[in-house]
Amino acid sequence: MSDKNGQRVVELPGVVTVRQLATLTKSSPIDIIKQLMSNGVMANINQQLDFDTAALIAQELGYEARPETPAEEEAKPAEAETGPAWRRMIEAERPENLQLRPPVVTILGHVDHGKTSLLDVVRKTNVAAGEAGGITQHIGAYQVEHNGRKITFLDTPGHEAFTQMRMRGAQATDIAILVVAADDGVMPQTREAAAHAKAARVPIIVALNKIDKPNANPERVKTELAEIDLTPDDWGGKTMVVPVSAKQKLGIDDLLEAILLVADEQTTIHANPKGVAAGTVLEANLDKAKGVLATLLVQNGTLRGGDVLVAGSAYGKIRAMFSDKGKPIREAGPSAPVSILGLSDVPVPGDLFRVVDSEREARLIVAERKLAAKEAKTEQVKAAPSLDQIFAKFQAGEAKELALIVKADAQGSLEPIVTSLNKLEVADGPKVNVLYAETGNVTENDVKLAAASSAVVIGFSVAAEGAAQRLAEASGVSIRQYDVIYRVVEDVERALKGMLEPEYKPVVIGRAEVKAVFRIPKIGNIAGCLVREGELRRNAKVRVVRQNKTEFDGEVGSLRREKEDVREVSKGMECGVGVKNFDSLKVGDILEFYVVQQVQ
Repeated sequence: MSDKNGQRVVELPGVVTVRQLATLTKSSPIDIIKQLMSNGVMANINQQLDFDTAALIAQELGYEARPETPAEEEAKPAEAETGPAWRRMIEAERPENLQLRPPVVTILGHVDHGKTSLLDVVRKTNVAAGEAGGITQHIGAYQVEHNGRKITFLDTPGHEAFTQMRMRGAQATDIAILVVAADDGVMPQTREAAAHAKAARVPIIVALNKIDKPNANPERVKTELAEIDLTPDDWGGKTMVVPVSAKQKLGIDDLLEAILLVADEQTTIHANPKGVAAGTVLEANLDKAKGVLATLLVQNGTLRGGDVLVAGSAYGKIRAMFSDKGKPIREAGPSAPVSILGLSDVPVPGDLFRVVDSEREARLIVAERKLAAKEAKTEQVKAAPSLDQIFAKFQAGEAKELALIVKADAQGSLEPIVTSLNKLEVADGPKVNVLYAETGNVTENDVKLAAASSAVVIGFSVAAEGAAQRLAEASGVSIRQYDVIYRVVEDVERALKGMLEPEYKPVVIGRAEVKAVFRIPKIGNIAGCLVREGELRRNAKVRVVRQNKTEFDGEVGSLRREKEDVREVSKGMECGVGVKNFDSLKVGDILEFYVVQQVQ
């Protein structure tokens, strides 16, 4: 703004960060940092500046600084932003400018239940004979037409990629299609995919595939669907179940019609075609001949050839743009998938993109993002809350439920745990929501779902795989392990009441593979081991893991290297390990050494 004399004026609060000052003065944070350095102040992008310092920098940038009035300060939107940028852009649009856009659909399901076959049939039945060659180009998304309306299908590798995008803040899907084979029924990966879709809070349509097979049993499959809270609509539930056959091309029109019916019930499937173009990067790669080729999903506005855009830490001017059928196009509206050439670098799938006014502005934004990334390398993924943080978040109005992922060693343990957790109710407290419950060890995929959904992982008599533990530590996901059912229920109830005791958890410090087993008279079996990860310590505890199942959990009996007793053995070394009270070691076993630490 300017005063009566035309002088540029900026109103500053009592304390402002470098990033905020750059926004208020329409400058780059790098320029602000340079000005501070020239005045003898070393600062980073999140550094807080008092009013006098900020006013001095503003003056050097050609602004007159004035204190911000309380009323205007209250009127300012909070800096904390939630949801994808394109969603916030749509919410900021005038309601009269919003129009319905084609729904975006992701196909999920168990391996070999026909996800790819179904998508291929949907694509091919919507391509004219003369364009058949066009469908061979893989760009990760396809648009089809049914009854004069378009539908966009995302061709993702599975629910892992679906959740990976959610972890990066990208929610590209409006509807999830869960493919279930009529001759096979609900499988573990089916339940997992359903849990991921529910966690994303998107409506689910079940495509009951392979109904042409002689051993197909749709009624049995519907019973299994009802058991995972996907009760079919013809049974009085809310889930549309559409019988299809990808092989015989049966029920495809019914499935497309169901998608449009569900889309019509949603209130968020709209955009402003005349707004600023923004959306999500679906995939990207470097072509030796063409340069960076990126597939984008436009979610607001209209993308045009020649536009300058920023996608994560990449930017560039669109040199060429192609449709999902590989044809050159000049513009693409909301929900349209396009591949483009012209970016300076390869963006990451899940990155949000938006169009900016000039390449200079794009370069400044990318420079700012790279600077911010250096400042926060450890905050790449939003940290999920631990159990003891849930009640505090509820009191602050930041959480309404306690989301849990439950893994157990057997179905006989899993069912009573989930039943007991679902019955838990605390007056005026958060509610329990079991997102996913399954038998088996805690996997990397469980942690991804927890990170994307701000959930806590509960493990009962199971181990957490090494990759899962590393990802949990990096993403701030809490994995709590138990051996007694009542302790699980007791801890969750205490969390709901805000009375949880300090948490102690095992931290794996090293892993060794058993290469040979030696029998020592009067001592027992000794494992000749090679240390694969970390280090082994004599005073640590040890788990014997065989084929991903914990065979024994106890204490280290002995640790020797070259006939000498040692306190620790490092990665890459060979050693002899004795496990106290366990004499059934086998070649191929994994010895996990761990210490018990209090979670801060």
